[in-house]
Amino acid sequence: MQKPLLYTYRRCPYAMRARMALLVAGIDFDAHEVSLRDKPPEMLTRSPKGSVPVMLLPDGSVLEQSWDIMRWALNQDASKRWWEPAQSTENLEWLTRNDGMFKHHLDRYKYPERYYETDRAGHRENALATFLRPLNTRLEQSSFLGESGPCATDLALFPFVRQFAAVEPDWFELLQLPALKAWLANWLSSPLFMHCMHKLPSQTTVPFPSEGR
Repeated sequence: MQKPLLYTYRRCPYAMRARMALLVAGIDFDAHEVSLRDKPPEMLTRSPKGSVPVMLLPDGSVLEQSWDIMRWALNQDASKRWWEPAQSTENLEWLTRNDGMFKHHLDRYKYPERYYETDRAGHRENALATFLRPLNTRLEQSSFLGESGPCATDLALFPFVRQFAAVEPDWFELLQLPALKAWLANWLSSPLFMHCMHKLPSQTTVPFPSEGR
């Protein structure tokens, strides 16, 4: 049987969340690592948007958005418990804030030269005040965003928080965000993340992070 084909880029947070969902679901897939400077014509034909991830399913249909790939993967019977808690009003709001406001500030903090940005520090502080501190408060209530463990929302937010923390790690380390840092460290050390970052991920059985601190 033909396997799904995922066009991906190792460090892209959108592609990262898609790969993690596929691995959680135990779905065997082929990965095409894309050079962002030389995108494959067949990918552009299937998805003119020109950004990863893009997934070609065995039936010929194409999924062009990371959340749609996660939905497809985690709606399998064995992984529904990862998907269903992510549909709560609260978790959908976290996803919207991450992909909208937080991503806006993150990009201008991490890549000020791309935006001719003169207020890099302002975007850093806005990201902290409007997203990271509230997320820390939420994670003080429970270790993950699922009802009783990790869910798709954790997978979706983690790559972006990781990216923010890596811009100025010494500065980030001084922040008083204990619950957020514990959550981030748990994902960073998880076998799931380590396998996700392989250049050519494939099907595997990987444990998810511990539900304890």
